[in-house]
Amino acid sequence: QVQLVESGGELVQAGDSLRLSCIASGRENFNRLRMAWFRQAPGKEREFVAAISWSGSSTYYAESVKGRFTISRDSAKNTVPLQMNSLKPEDTAVYYCAADRSLSQRVSESYYYTAAVYDYWGQGTQVTVSS
Repeated sequence: QVQLVESGGELVQAGDSLRLSCIASGRENFNRLRMAWFRQAPGKEREFVAAISWSGSSTYYAESVKGRFTISRDSAKNTVPLQMNSLKPEDTAVYYCAADRSLSQRVSESYYYTAAVYDYWGQGTQVTVSS
């Protein structure tokens, strides 16, 4: 079992930066969890934002955030930060941290984009970007 707790969401203005954090705790080995961030805006479906591999050597981003957002992981602290720069009003959403405990060695890039593969989810943190 893994518990995920997100933090860092707040109301900011367009163009501002924000850093979200997700801390993982529980019995799973953090270094064997693929981690991701998703978001859900009002009236819309949950969508993929960014993901990171076990080692952190591979990262993946939605086209809408590529070049603005950066995902990383800190194995010493069991955290997964999401640095968000140049925020836009369309980034407004609840942001969720997710963890995949599958031990499959090789997965495709599209695997990371799929919400259904993630076994654990946090409660979310609200990010609001005003214009």
